[in-house]
Amino acid sequence: MRYLLLRPADLRLDAIEHALAAEDVVARVVAPGDALEIGDNPTVLVLDADSRKTFDPERLRRFVSTGGAIVVLGDDSEKDVPDEVPDDLLAAFVPQPYGARQLLVTLRSAYREAAARRDCLRAREEATMRTKELGELTRIGMALATERDYRTLLDLILAQAREITGSDAGSLYLVEKQETDGDVGEGILHFELTQNDSRPDIPFVTHTIPLDRSSIAGYVATTGEPLVLDDAYVLPEGVEYSINRSFDERYGYRTQSMLTIPMKDHKDEVIGVLQLINRKQHPDANLHAAQDFTREVIPYSRRLVELVSALAGQAAVSIENSRLYEDIERLFAGFVRAAVTAIEQRDPTTFGHSGRVATMTVGLAETVDRASGQYRDINFSRQEIREIRYAGLLHDFGKVGVREQVLVKAKKLQPQELALIRQRHAFVRRTAEREFFRQRVEHLERHGQKGYQEFLEQLDAEHRRELENLDRFLRVVTDANEPTVLPAGTFEDLLHYAERCYQDLEGKEQPLLTDDEIRYLTIRKGSLDEAERLEIESHVTHTYRFLRQIPWTSELQDIPLIAYGHHEKLDGSGYPRQVTGERIPIQTRMMTIADIYDALTAADRPYKRAVPTQRALGIIESEVEGGMLDRDLVRLFVEGKVFEREDD
Repeated sequence: MRYLLLRPADLRLDAIEHALAAEDVVARVVAPGDALEIGDNPTVLVLDADSRKTFDPERLRRFVSTGGAIVVLGDDSEKDVPDEVPDDLLAAFVPQPYGARQLLVTLRSAYREAAARRDCLRAREEATMRTKELGELTRIGMALATERDYRTLLDLILAQAREITGSDAGSLYLVEKQETDGDVGEGILHFELTQNDSRPDIPFVTHTIPLDRSSIAGYVATTGEPLVLDDAYVLPEGVEYSINRSFDERYGYRTQSMLTIPMKDHKDEVIGVLQLINRKQHPDANLHAAQDFTREVIPYSRRLVELVSALAGQAAVSIENSRLYEDIERLFAGFVRAAVTAIEQRDPTTFGHSGRVATMTVGLAETVDRASGQYRDINFSRQEIREIRYAGLLHDFGKVGVREQVLVKAKKLQPQELALIRQRHAFVRRTAEREFFRQRVEHLERHGQKGYQEFLEQLDAEHRRELENLDRFLRVVTDANEPTVLPAGTFEDLLHYAERCYQDLEGKEQPLLTDDEIRYLTIRKGSLDEAERLEIESHVTHTYRFLRQIPWTSELQDIPLIAYGHHEKLDGSGYPRQVTGERIPIQTRMMTIADIYDALTAADRPYKRAVPTQRALGIIESEVEGGMLDRDLVRLFVEGKVFEREDD
């Protein structure tokens, strides 16, 4: 080991200089104003009675704290340690008289103390550095673990790798398996991302390269081993890989030091490659403008290989998790689409309704985000918006539990019920015609031609009135069978016909309209009677019970509750629970507005005509005045023209 001896200019150690030289000790003169710098070698500062008074104790303390040792030589009058040098800084005090051997032994002991201090200091520095690196890896790991957006995650991985290594540039490649006719074939490397501090203006175009050993990234991906190059332009002889200089030549860049690390998943399979370029002495330096490029760019150390390898392992797990998360999201989105399709297959008349409601509800939520007033403090996160969208898409799923004949009931009467009335009308009409001809024949048989013409005219008039009355009956039934958006009709004509009877084939009196037919035809709003309406309303409860069976993630756990209340009203007049006011979540209140608007304006409902936009908004405003809908949300719905949003 090489040692360093610092001594004042007037302090001579002639008696032991030959021994010091033999022990590989370098002596250097130091003046009181000189910096007491310690290099990589153990260093001892020797002070005598005169020089120790000229060195500031603070300077001596800094010297010792950085790994040095101090030996003080006493004068003839001193028997104890002098006050100028604090005891805790002193390695040894040599009083007079001292011989060469004593001084040499003392210096050797001081060298050993300085070496021990240097080792201890290096150990502390190493521990501090390791702690810092561990903290950095922990911080990076937490950041990678919480990032859900795939593109942002890739950008974060490369940025963090460059930051902890001081790299000027870097690239990220991902392994992709190629499929041909369902078989997995040769893989490729997809050039996903690049970053460059010195040339951020360089355009990036993603592309693929072969997964083989011809390129540096391909070599690392196939071997699974890190590759460190001090100068990428000077490759070892006989290697399989080469560097493509076209990028450097095109943009005036110089790739020198390079560290390429494989990213391996939990199965130890390479899923990508992390490539770092041009480690810099000063992280903020711009290599494109650097006057001395070769001095600024330094090689990657073995420790950085270990550090980036650990980061690459974290990155691989994060990428795998992100891909898995995206797969799960796609799977769930596919399930939602399939569920909506199932609903619309059972009720084709409402095709697109769930999608439109979801789009308008999301549009209203985004409008609320930007609004002032009552809801100025309401902000929906990206996850909450997704939750609202799924709740909108699934809000009617419970219709799978409603009988189809009720679900798709377009008129007040079922088609077969109206057909029966038509047949009844036809039977009664034919009976009237038969009676008309029977009376003509009977008159001729009894009276011949006497008075026949007058009788026929009277009979014909009565017959026409009877047929007109029967035809009017059918028109009244047909008109009453049409549902209305709002309560309408007194049904006086219908009830008049309900009192009439006819004779069946057995001669028994039968009502022209049965009690059930009268009950259905006198429905004042819509096409459903009370029992059918309750069955339709039960779809909300079915929706809630179905959605509750799904093990939602924490971000989507409110979907069942949001969908559950989309028919509730602020005044408690809604269904199925008749909840009021603030007990209805704001997401649900927004969905209710969108649901009502779409139900009013939809042009594909066979039981009603599409209501024009302004009239639909007028009906919604009337429900606001009635205390049923949220006034501020309706205002934002109208002002933001949310109803014009196209289905996503």
